Amino acid sequence: MASSIICKPFLRTTKPNSSLSPHLQRLHFPSLRISIKPRTHKKLQIQAAGSTFGNYFRVTTFGESNGGGVGCIVDGCPPRIPLSEADLQGDLDRRRPGQSRVTTPRKETDTCRIYSGVSEGVTTGTPIHVLVPNTDHREQDYKEMSIAYRPSHADATYDMKYGVRAVQGGGRSSARETIGRVASGAIAKKILKQFSGTEVLAYVSQVQQVLLPDGSVDHDTVTLDQIESNIVRCPNPEYAEKMIAAIDAVRIRGDSVGGVVTCIVRNAPRGLGSPVFDKLEAELAKAVMSVPASKGFELGSGFSGAFLTGSEHNDEFYTDEQGRIRTRTNRSGGIQGGISNGEIINMRVAFKPTPAISRKQHTVTREKKEIELLVHGRHDPCVAPRAVPVVEAMVALVLVDQLMAQYAQCNLFPINAELQEPVELRFPQLRTSNDLNGCRMFWF
Repeated sequence: MASSIICKPFLRTTKPNSSLSPHLQRLHFPSLRISIKPRTHKKLQIQAAGSTFGNYFRVTTFGESNGGGVGCIVDGCPPRIPLSEADLQGDLDRRRPGQSRVTTPRKETDTCRIYSGVSEGVTTGTPIHVLVPNTDHREQDYKEMSIAYRPSHADATYDMKYGVRAVQGGGRSSARETIGRVASGAIAKKILKQFSGTEVLAYVSQVQQVLLPDGSVDHDTVTLDQIESNIVRCPNPEYAEKMIAAIDAVRIRGDSVGGVVTCIVRNAPRGLGSPVFDKLEAELAKAVMSVPASKGFELGSGFSGAFLTGSEHNDEFYTDEQGRIRTRTNRSGGIQGGISNGEIINMRVAFKPTPAISRKQHTVTREKKEIELLVHGRHDPCVAPRAVPVVEAMVALVLVDQLMAQYAQCNLFPINAELQEPVELRFPQLRTSNDLNGCRMFWF
């Protein structure tokens, strides 16, 4: 509680406030009044808008599928990082529609513009505003959506929550919202790569019944070029063809299929994440499960670990040639006790079949009348190939946020060198020296 003393004109007395303590009541004079004002604690304030992600590296996405444009605001990005539109455009091109026959035919260049937060080619530390205009809308394709709900889509629940919704293209529930995620994720990936050599790579590991066998992709050596070598983004050419055939089979029938995206993180710093509620896998799960159409999350052995005994599942420790503590296996998925252990982080995200299909389905109108609905428009027969850069982006956003938290909490003072590894900067264009107090200094 915060108290304040307010002077009153010497005209009349006021009654003592019986709710005050006896000590405060004795301070009550005709010319003096003490008021008690409640203090609002920041920790008790609730932020519930739902369009902002992160604590230190904060991203807010905006825009709707058929509005003027979509994008993001990135707040908390470190200053003096080289950044241009080209750094973002590569991942946006991987996400954009109209890439191939296994994606929606909507034609968008998804060309981004940075409007703030960058000066003379480097970040300034102030909010970065990225915008991508919408250029190929077809509002006529969504006329039936104004009166009827698409099965398994967000039309009905948006009305249940808000009582109003953007009908054209699904508004914020559209996958077009993920442009802001991918743009900000590209910034996060650049920070991770330059700071700690961390790489985030994802690929399609399953389409409907076509499943990559365990061990068919070497997570130590797989490259972005291998992943991007085919339209389904599967690094195994043989299984890529099978996946494409499965998507083609349902596409010509006006139907859709689901899939699984596997994501790996190489060279993740040790010590990221926190115990109990803010475990690293919990943060990753929340991030990727916020991606449209995601329905499942596994880390490491995932659900298959339930079939094993402890002796079969445990990752035994050993010391490598450099004297670092490692694990012989990695069923933990690079995270133990909610904290990264330096091994490859690996996870899988399941995506449902695209709900908007070109076949008649039973549904109801806003007036609760049962009808048959034929959805028009342009939709992905399988969302997994375009979800790959989105999953990478969300994982990168979690990691850069956790990296900043780790640096602030556990590297602010000298570390315990016998147990901890320093969070070190790996910019090749930076030099290090010692100032008079023995602190490490970095500059361009």
